[in-house]
Amino acid sequence: MKPENRTFIISGGVSGLGLATARDLHSAGAYVSLLDINANVGATIVRELGERARFFETDVSDTKSIEAAIKGTVKWVEETGKAIGGVVAGAGVGTPGLIIDKKNEPLSLSSLDFVLSINLRGTIDLIRQTLPYITTNKPSSPDGERGVIIMISSSAAFDGQMGQIAYAASKGAIASLTLPLARDLSKYGIRAVTIAPSLFESNMTKMLGPKVKLSLEKVMEFPKRAGQPEEFARLVRECVENEMLNGTVLRLDGAMRMPSKL
Repeated sequence: MKPENRTFIISGGVSGLGLATARDLHSAGAYVSLLDINANVGATIVRELGERARFFETDVSDTKSIEAAIKGTVKWVEETGKAIGGVVAGAGVGTPGLIIDKKNEPLSLSSLDFVLSINLRGTIDLIRQTLPYITTNKPSSPDGERGVIIMISSSAAFDGQMGQIAYAASKGAIASLTLPLARDLSKYGIRAVTIAPSLFESNMTKMLGPKVKLSLEKVMEFPKRAGQPEEFARLVRECVENEMLNGTVLRLDGAMRMPSKL
């Protein structure tokens, strides 16, 4: 699928990996619907990108908030005539927490629910609410392709560290649901692909201390540095354009395998 003259819904779309993805797809001629919680930044990004961008203040843990954003996007699509080509579910959080802490207190359910609600439930909810507007698309290729769903997992899904119970669970679930989602959607000509990045420059990694970040970079094989958002966005573009990418999880990690602890 060519991004040009297609609308892509991107959650977490005004910062980090989501913003890099939005800029890349936009540069390829796409229309981008940006879902995020930061309205001020959203307005700034829309001014930067111009008329082929819209922002919808969205909390992906709130199904009504997602519903409103999709309705707004659909109304915009009706105005532009540029069908929804896909979803990039990029909203996520990484709140750490040991399953049992030094005070012998178990991980709180509220902490667990917060991470799962955004990373897992928010991803599935965004996808399921958008799909009815993709399944009815006119096929865009001789193979009958109608759209693509791109989800974000993490290297933590495969080798999560101490304190990543909730995060690894949420990202592991995303990896696990990729194939059944692709199978569910195959009859509609809609693909499902997941990208599992390791250490990338993002708002989440900005919270890491310099010693922690250096320790993580040391366990990368090559290159020994954090990935750049633009490198992530290039893989998203490939997932959009390459029809043979379907039902798979793509690790983007510089051969990094995270140690048990730093």
